[in-house]
Amino acid sequence: MSTRLHLETPDGRTEIGLAPGDLRLPLSELLAHRGHPLNTRCGGRGLCGGCEVGLRAGTLRRTTDGAAVAPSADDRLRSCQLRLVEGGDATVTVPARSLLKHEPAVVAEFKINVPWASDPLDPAARIGAAVDVGTTTVALLLSELATGKVVGEASAFNAQIRFGEDVLTRIQMCYQNPAAVAQLQHAVAVETIQPLLVEACAEAKIAVSEVGVMTVAANTTMQHLLAGVDPSPLGVHPFQPVFLEHRQYAPAELGLAFGGAGAKVHLLPGPAAYVGADLAAGIIATGMLYHEGPVLLVDVGTNGEIIAKVGDRLVGCATAAGPAFEGAGLTSGTRGVKGAIERITLHGDPFAAELGVIGNVARPIGICGSAYVDFLWEGRRAGIVQDNGRFADDFVKRAGALVQADEYGRKLQLHARGASGPVWISEVDIARLLQAKAAIAAGINTLLGLLGVSAASVKTLYLAGGFGLHLSLEHAIGCGLLPGFTPAQIQVVGNTSLGGAFLALNDRSLLAEMSSACTRLESVELNLQPGFEDAYIDQLMLP
Repeated sequence: MSTRLHLETPDGRTEIGLAPGDLRLPLSELLAHRGHPLNTRCGGRGLCGGCEVGLRAGTLRRTTDGAAVAPSADDRLRSCQLRLVEGGDATVTVPARSLLKHEPAVVAEFKINVPWASDPLDPAARIGAAVDVGTTTVALLLSELATGKVVGEASAFNAQIRFGEDVLTRIQMCYQNPAAVAQLQHAVAVETIQPLLVEACAEAKIAVSEVGVMTVAANTTMQHLLAGVDPSPLGVHPFQPVFLEHRQYAPAELGLAFGGAGAKVHLLPGPAAYVGADLAAGIIATGMLYHEGPVLLVDVGTNGEIIAKVGDRLVGCATAAGPAFEGAGLTSGTRGVKGAIERITLHGDPFAAELGVIGNVARPIGICGSAYVDFLWEGRRAGIVQDNGRFADDFVKRAGALVQADEYGRKLQLHARGASGPVWISEVDIARLLQAKAAIAAGINTLLGLLGVSAASVKTLYLAGGFGLHLSLEHAIGCGLLPGFTPAQIQVVGNTSLGGAFLALNDRSLLAEMSSACTRLESVELNLQPGFEDAYIDQLMLP
């Protein structure tokens, strides 16, 4: 008796034909093979809730203990922990937030605060490519090296995200299975960078063979994986990278195809295991290297990194903020894609939520990071959320059916008719957001304390990355994410990783400056700093 899988997504209903071996696969893996990849953000370990589905008819079986799962109205079944049952049909629904098909809102914009010369890294090349390889997204631009003019650009999700949301998941994958290094290299080079290069060349109306040189800025783990180097040592103390220095490769060595015989890929230098070449690029692009200070560079991405400079002293750290601000592990969390709620304004009595949705979509798919920061500040201001992140009891009484309780605690309905049903934010979500906020805020305060300066004395805080570009500065300060600062101190600088890669491509002296900055930077392990734990606990509260 054959097994049939009926799949219901926001795009419609389809029947998926199955091969005999499919019944042994986790449902998330089976769907990925059939062209319906889900947000397997934790690498299929059942930790994140990114690949959640519903079961409307038939039976599924849990991979952990073999127990049968019956149909229900619950859309929170983790597909990476389920498989089909032989001989039985199943009807599975996939909510919009679980699909990995949305276009990312990748930032290719950057602010350059330094003068640069037209002295290309490769004087023989006519066109160069600069690439920012982020843990989640990749951005690429083409530059005409004689003029420095940008002639094409493209961006997409890093295809590695199907293997896990964060660098630690991917490092662990390589530690457990050395063959995973080649898989992850293929995902970022062949499946991500090469198609983006082709797309940007098509936009610029040039052949891929005309691109003679490429610079890549990325965090240290991404640099290792692109180079095909096992990053496992980065996952265990003393977190020792295999390399940090500037490296050159022929494109074919990485699985890329462009240029002629002399074409080269330059992996930019990085300072430390968890403060990578993307931040070194930012040190140059923002001009902070040449600033007397005190100045700060803060990048709140999938990882949170902070660099501070006072006089000649340059220190940096990474925070264990996790990907909460990218929606991972949150009830209605999603990345900043079309259909995501990106702005929230709240009114307490009577309760009302005004929502801004990317693309003005009528039925939002979920909530992204900038809106969660809005919620923390707006919820506190409107008396909806207490300082500990719990909903205020008097608000809960007024809200009626808009606040409901389930096995995870209380949750508030922000939108009744999202693409996959109501859009919620729960007290558990708020707790996770406060943990991410506290990690970044405590990291900033600890670095400043180490240098003997206060937030008020910082001349400029350079806020980098796509998240920073879409953030309300007032709300980020108000909820304590950027504690003690004023909007006047903050300069939003966009994708400085891409900006630094662009500079290195066009002015070879700046690559030398980048290498020099990397050797000067002191990398700080926050968990070894006295007072960090106390600062973290203090920042778990809302101001």
